[in-house]
Amino acid sequence: MKGRPVLIPDSRTLRSLLTRYADLRIAEARGERREGQLLEDVSRALCAATGTTCVEDALATADALLAASRGRGTRPVPSGAARTAPELAA
Repeated sequence: MKGRPVLIPDSRTLRSLLTRYADLRIAEARGERREGQLLEDVSRALCAATGTTCVEDALATADALLAASRGRGTRPVPSGAARTAPELAA
């Protein structure tokens, strides 16, 4: 019996989620507590996109997927494209 098909998220989506996650972690480190729910939402989105259950695994998986996409010769994301995630900012 074959395993379930693996869906590989778009590299732009991963970059966007990683950027948003990093921005929110920085805000949290600065004491900006109002970002807590957004950080949880982005963490869940990262886990869903990478098929993992904890954010540490999601970060490692996202990094590996992005490295693999670079190895396949995919086109780089245009500058600024990784910062667009309006559904996460709402």
